[in-house]
Amino acid sequence: MSKKKTVEDYRSLDDQALNTKIQDEEVRIKKMKFNHAVNPLENPLSIRQLRRTIAQLKTEQRKRALGF
Repeated sequence: MSKKKTVEDYRSLDDQALNTKIQDEEVRIKKMKFNHAVNPLENPLSIRQLRRTIAQLKTEQRKRALGF
């Protein structure tokens, strides 16, 4: 299992990498939700964690857009 990412890790990404990461994570959560509907996941809380990760990434993207 990979280590938990921190907000500082997201801040170190450039804009292009941040957009790519958001798109990749959104695709990953869609696949995870579909797989969970067909065959229950071993750890369904991983969907919640991934959703929170996407929210953190989008928050960082919004902060950059606002100039903070």
